[in-house]
Amino acid sequence: MQFTSKKKQAGFTLIELVVVIAILAILAAFALPRFAQLSEQAHQSSIQATAGALSAGVALVKAQWVTNGTTGAVAAVEGFGNDNVAVNDEGWATSTNGTTGAPNANRCLQVWNGLLQSNAPVAATTNAADTEYLVGLSGDDCEYEYLADGQGSTIVYDTDNGDIVTTIN
Repeated sequence: MQFTSKKKQAGFTLIELVVVIAILAILAAFALPRFAQLSEQAHQSSIQATAGALSAGVALVKAQWVTNGTTGAVAAVEGFGNDNVAVNDEGWATSTNGTTGAPNANRCLQVWNGLLQSNAPVAATTNAADTEYLVGLSGDDCEYEYLADGQGSTIVYDTDNGDIVTTIN
């Protein structure tokens, strides 16, 4: 009696492995630039969303000022937020400490925190580790510079007319 035993080959051949690695390399070459763009797009969307929230806050405090029947500067608009947002003669937010005059960096930070309230991105007048927006002035307007991407993108709030201008670099 004669036994013939043939072993069945197990595993992949070298050619099959090389083909799979080549396919993965080609996919990675196309996918990596796309993932880099996603990060940039996420930063841009974050800036746009924050600018939209600030714009909505500006409009809401103005609407509350009008609803209250006020016609001049007010140290605190009743019925909005924590009842501490001050507005100028036109009803545009200027601070949360009762000051209704021209902005400075500290008042701009107060406007940011007073209008955006909870879950607002961290803003500060000096750059710290957790600061997302650096607060300063652009002429007579409040400027909020987005720091997370290092591109110098800004949100500018004009307290004279309530305009919000977003510049994404």
